[in-house]
Amino acid sequence: MSTTDGVGVPKLDRNPRVVQIHPRVSQNTAAYCPLQISSGDTARTVIRNALVTLGLDDSRTYSLLEVRDSGQEERPLEPSDCLLERVRLWPPETQRWHPETQGYYFVLQQTDSGAPEDGDRIDDYDDLCSLQAVSEASILEALCQRFYRLKIYTYAGNILIAINPNKFLPVYYNPKYIKMYEKQPLGKLSPHIFAVADAAFRAMLDNQVNQCIVMHGDSGSGKTESSSYLIHCLTALSEKTCSVGLKRTILGAVPGATGLWQRKNVRE
Repeated sequence: MSTTDGVGVPKLDRNPRVVQIHPRVSQNTAAYCPLQISSGDTARTVIRNALVTLGLDDSRTYSLLEVRDSGQEERPLEPSDCLLERVRLWPPETQRWHPETQGYYFVLQQTDSGAPEDGDRIDDYDDLCSLQAVSEASILEALCQRFYRLKIYTYAGNILIAINPNKFLPVYYNPKYIKMYEKQPLGKLSPHIFAVADAAFRAMLDNQVNQCIVMHGDSGSGKTESSSYLIHCLTALSEKTCSVGLKRTILGAVPGATGLWQRKNVRE
């Protein structure tokens, strides 16, 4: 949005805007807070103001994410990014209060665990079997803290636990991740569904024995989405080492598996 100074040179509209900040933190707080931003406000400034408004612990680490379409990709901001420059690109009706479902807001993301800094932070465990004390409470706390940091995958031995984030996380499914996990022992790298796919694929080739990956979860837990990532990884791996027939067999398994889950969900 711009005006002119009478000689045809556009001048940027630097009027303040009101934006909505939705916190995603481990502490109990308000659902959101409206903040006025001006031309000199950076992401660092807005985070500091949001912490004061929401009464959050300023000793923790936070980041700011831009959301344009509700439930879709979240764009991380650098601390020096000017928010007003981004907001001016939004539709005018979203530059004041509007429902969250309309999109165009910011998320205040806590990027540390909120746990004591004593070197024994449970959210640092990629494998639940490594917890100092294994109980229902400690497992739930570990999974929650990892989820707050967008770590949706966690191992329990050779079992992969996946928590549905109900949104797309580009960082998890970049094609380079398939290559990164290729031929890596399960557990060597951070938990990922590509690691499970690669482990099964390598075991099939090395042992010449059929492999089975079992996915279990309630309706809406993300089984279908997880299966698509598994198939994507397996087909990519098969292109390097196997015939076209195997790739066709892998792709042909999707409709049958999806139908089986759908029939099970009807009963649930």
